[in-house]
Amino acid sequence: MAMVALLGVGCAGPEHKLGRGLANMTEIVRLNELHRSVEQGGLFYGTDVGMTTGTVQGLDRTAARTGLGIFEVLTFPLPPYHPIWTSYLAPKPEYMDGYSPRKWDEPVFYTDHSLGFSGGDIAPWVPGSQFTVFDN
Repeated sequence: MAMVALLGVGCAGPEHKLGRGLANMTEIVRLNELHRSVEQGGLFYGTDVGMTTGTVQGLDRTAARTGLGIFEVLTFPLPPYHPIWTSYLAPKPEYMDGYSPRKWDEPVFYTDHSLGFSGGDIAPWVPGSQFTVFDN
């Protein structure tokens, strides 16, 4: 732990790599790559291709992003700190074209806490959640 603290304290590179690795590692739970591959396959090649080939491609990309996340978490104190394997996966997790994530309805994200109300997504962990509070 002392070596990790010594190598990681004060360096932006390891912090970004660890954060990116944790985000990629949780792809197995989010399944954004799977949903996006099915959606893109269905839009460009038809629903039957989207449901079959898109599912297989999505599972492959989910496994790849999860493995990349595990690799980045295990090697975060070591260079390189920039995103790797960008020819196959985007540096940040991708979402379906019809969905863009919003901030959660949690006190930590309240920008107007002193007024006593704020807005955000009620159930951001539900894929395709559209229910928000005070959405402008």
